[in-house]
Amino acid sequence: METHILRFEHPEYLYWLLIVPILIAIYILIKIINKRNFKKFADNKFIELLIPLASRARSNTKFVLFVLVIIFGIFAAANLQTGSKMEEVKREGIDLFFCIDISNSMNAEDIAPNRLERSKQAINNIINKLRGDRIGIIVFAGNAYVQLPITTDYAAAKLFLSTIDTDLIPSQGTEIGAAINLAARSFGNSENSKAIIIISDGEDHVNGDAVKAAQEAAKLGIKLYTIGMGLEDGAPIPLYNQYGKRTGYKKDNEGNIVITKLDDNMLRQIAEIGNGIYRRASNSNVGLDEIIEDINKSEKTEIDTKIFTDYEDQFQWFLGMAIILLIIEILTSSGKKDWETKFNFFEPKDENNI
Repeated sequence: METHILRFEHPEYLYWLLIVPILIAIYILIKIINKRNFKKFADNKFIELLIPLASRARSNTKFVLFVLVIIFGIFAAANLQTGSKMEEVKREGIDLFFCIDISNSMNAEDIAPNRLERSKQAINNIINKLRGDRIGIIVFAGNAYVQLPITTDYAAAKLFLSTIDTDLIPSQGTEIGAAINLAARSFGNSENSKAIIIISDGEDHVNGDAVKAAQEAAKLGIKLYTIGMGLEDGAPIPLYNQYGKRTGYKKDNEGNIVITKLDDNMLRQIAEIGNGIYRRASNSNVGLDEIIEDINKSEKTEIDTKIFTDYEDQFQWFLGMAIILLIIEILTSSGKKDWETKFNFFEPKDENNI
C-alpha cells in the first residue's frame, strides 16, 4: 500500500494568513463608516438615485475574490508537497527532550530579547546541527505538557518551537519535577540513549518534587542537563495586553515592581543527580552548544527510521487558482451592469411608468 504524506516546504509563509482577518475587519469597518457618512446626507433611496450604478453585492464579491487570491497565493508560496517514496535508513543518534520553562518570569529582558525568546533561538540553532537524533519538546509552568512528541522531523520541531510563548499555560509556577516525569514517560520503551535538557530561571520551583523526579530519571539511565536563564541582577517582568502592547511591569501586593532573578541552586542539583552538566546563560552564550557536545560523547544507538526521500510540489494548483480568481476579480466591475440597470427585478416598479 502506497503511503502519502503532506508537508509545506516553507511553512513560515503560512503566518501571512493572519493578514486575512485583518483585511476583513478593515473592509467591514470601512463599510460601516461609509454607511454612517451617507446617512448624514440622505436615506438609502436617495443615495441610490445619486449613485445609480453602485452595486453592493458586486463590491462584496470583488473583495471576497481579492481575499481568496491572497489565500491561494500564500499557499502557493508555502508550497504544499506530497511524499510517496519512502526509504528505510539507519541513523546513529539519541533521544532528546527539551523542557522549556514558560512561566511569566521568562519574559524578563535581562537576557535579550528576553529569556524565553533567547532560549528558542538557541534551540533552533541546535536543531539545525542535529543529525539522526530524535527530539521532543515539553513546556512547563504550573503544569507540564508535551508540545512535540519525540520525532526526527526537524521541520515540525522548529514550527512547534516557534509557537511557544508564556500564554500557553495559564497556571503559574515552575514545575520542573512534573516536566522531568513527563519527559521520562514520553520516551516510551525506546532503548536509545536518552537525555533531558531543562531550560529555566529556576524560580518558584518545588524542591522535593524536582529532586525526586531527577533521581527516578537517573535510575532509568536518563542524563539530565540544565541551563539557567537570567542574570544575577535580575530584571522586572513585563506585562502585555491582548494586542501584545506592553502595559507595565508586574508588581507585588504593596505596589513594588517585582524583580525576577536566576535561582540556579536547584538546577545545579538536578544536573549533578542526572550525571549531566549545568550552564548559566549569558547574552553572548546560552550554553547549549557545550551541552550538546557533551551529549554527543554518549553512546549513540543505531536507529532504523523510515523517511520520505521524494516529494512532489503542488504549488501550481494554488497558483493556478490564484491567477484564475485574480482574472475574475479584474473583470468584475464594482458597478451595476447595463442589463442590471434596465432590468431591476428586485426593486418595485414605478406605476407612473407602466
